[in-house]
Amino acid sequence: MMLKRFLVRQIDRFERQWRYDGAYMRRLLEDGGTAPFVKFWIATSMVDRKAAPPEALAAAGIVGTMYEDCGPCTQISVDMAAAGGVSETVLHAILAGDEAAMGEDAALAYRFARASLARDVEAADPLRDEVVRRWGERALVALGLAITTARMYPTLKYALGYGKACSRVTVSGEPARIAHLAAAA
Repeated sequence: MMLKRFLVRQIDRFERQWRYDGAYMRRLLEDGGTAPFVKFWIATSMVDRKAAPPEALAAAGIVGTMYEDCGPCTQISVDMAAAGGVSETVLHAILAGDEAAMGEDAALAYRFARASLARDVEAADPLRDEVVRRWGERALVALGLAITTARMYPTLKYALGYGKACSRVTVSGEPARIAHLAAAA
């Protein structure tokens, strides 16, 4: 019971900090129990944030989120990237799919994430090699986990019935142009 109260407070704090509706997380905790909730929470924090440039991790994560979401989860991904030091210019470019404006690091991770999610081996293989050449194997793992874990929140949210509304994504309060990357049905 004490662990559950602690976790509820963590959800409260998360919602306040990011101005995000965590109702589906509450349902996971309430109906799934503390063990599945803790495992989910841990799994979504596996990315080594020091293994690759912040812009690259942001691009990989945002692409992963955008494949699953049309608003609130993409917004929190953008907000977290901004809080991690990624510039507004880079975030606008990632959201718009403007590779020329996002910079080399973000563009490489953006292309790699898109190719990986599309299962485009011909495109992903040379991009993977370039990631390893530039930043090393740890960076490749970090980018892979950024793509994967970014998809967990919106996927769970939709599975539990909370993914019913799209919303405008902003960067520092300014509406962003969005490249639609939704996964094929």
